[in-house]
Amino acid sequence: MSAIKTPVVIINFKTYPQATGENAVALAKTCESVSKEFDVPIVVAPQISDLYRVAQIVDIPVFSQHMDPGEQGRFTGHVLGEALVEAGCSGTLLNHSENRMQLADVELAVTKARRLKLYTTVCTNNPAVSVAAATMKPDSVAVEPPELIGTGISVSQAQPEVISGTVELIRNVNKDVVILCGAGISNGDDVAAAMRLGSQGVLLASAVAKSESPADVLRSLAGPLRK
Repeated sequence: MSAIKTPVVIINFKTYPQATGENAVALAKTCESVSKEFDVPIVVAPQISDLYRVAQIVDIPVFSQHMDPGEQGRFTGHVLGEALVEAGCSGTLLNHSENRMQLADVELAVTKARRLKLYTTVCTNNPAVSVAAATMKPDSVAVEPPELIGTGISVSQAQPEVISGTVELIRNVNKDVVILCGAGISNGDDVAAAMRLGSQGVLLASAVAKSESPADVLRSLAGPLRK
């Protein structure tokens, strides 16, 4: 697949009821509408069970929330890349704080995804893991201190040194990987702060997926990124 344009907004639907089943389809349509309105790439990551139905409806990138390494034929209950391609996915999150992977498995998954032309976003929880992930040459690394995830307290404003310092460390080992900021991102000010610190986009979940007015939140997020 071609690279996802930056700056980018990735919305993780997690397993929120507001983003499950038909609600996932509705939320993805809202993301698509705002993406076109602002000419800003917005990626959606629904639950595995909703991937196919969402990918059939929207014309924006659809990511899986996870992918296991492994080859087809065995691995009962695992999420394999070939199935994601068949479901209409264009990429996948890896190593999210709520679904941690061994680094060796992250590397295998990145390699497999590259072969399948699936875009990879590796989530990392500290500078050391961020550097290790960057050396695996994924398409992007999303820096997410787990203690701030879901709090509404943005890492880009509460812990700006985490982002700026990690950006510098990552660039020492990988000049090309896209660097994203996650954890607590909830509005345009958070996005603007992340961009000033060297981020090329944001990864977030609850601020959109749990919102009573997700379109308004998405417009706030996309505003600072509008071309």
